[in-house]
Amino acid sequence: MENNFKKAADIIKKSKNLIALTGAGHSVESGIPDFRGKDGLWSRYDPMVYAHIDMFRRHPEKSWEMLAEMQKLTSTAKPNAAHFALAKLEELGFLKAIITQNVDNLHQEAGSKKVIEFHGNDKHLQCLDCGRIYNANEFQIGKNALPVCKKCVSILKPAVVFFGENIPHAALIESMSLADKADAVMVVGTSAQVYPAASIPYNAKEHGASIIEMNLEKTGLTGSITDVFIEGLLGKTLPELLKHVEG
Repeated sequence: MENNFKKAADIIKKSKNLIALTGAGHSVESGIPDFRGKDGLWSRYDPMVYAHIDMFRRHPEKSWEMLAEMQKLTSTAKPNAAHFALAKLEELGFLKAIITQNVDNLHQEAGSKKVIEFHGNDKHLQCLDCGRIYNANEFQIGKNALPVCKKCVSILKPAVVFFGENIPHAALIESMSLADKADAVMVVGTSAQVYPAASIPYNAKEHGASIIEMNLEKTGLTGSITDVFIEGLLGKTLPELLKHVEG
């Protein structure tokens, strides 16, 4: 493992256009279970029912049975050591951007400046009827206390991408451009199975980028395009990698 840290640190220090792709595993140590995991929300709520835009438009109160629980989890979560390590890599000038599939805003709270949100941000609520945007903390949210637009009285939706919705165009275009230019990609806390985000490390690899993968366990990337694999809890491995970079 020590050798892998040295290899990864060497790649980072030599890079000119390093980016990171992060997923649910990055926030698990902040108390947010992977939605797809055995303890995740989707083990109890069918996402194609509760998290589909068609269902929300027809029966928003049904979707909020799950969303209220999601909001409770993310509203109390704090950045962990892995978030702060990536923010430090950016501060040092190595990391040029984070592309995240997470909606919890924890990268920004840890101090990261260049964060591209593939799936939106649940710290904001939006009205699908009049377009107004609110901070989620303006509302007391629960299964029996739904957030309502102060202008048109429609039930608000978290500003995240539901099933049946497109990835924000600007986020998609910028992410793919960064992948094309990247000479190194850190794949952190994600198995990179959900497209189009999953295409980012593959696109970068096609353009000659080195892939550093950091996960709890091996993924489909590990035996195919990964150059260095570091296994373990991100709250421990990312700070350790940072030490090697700084050293």
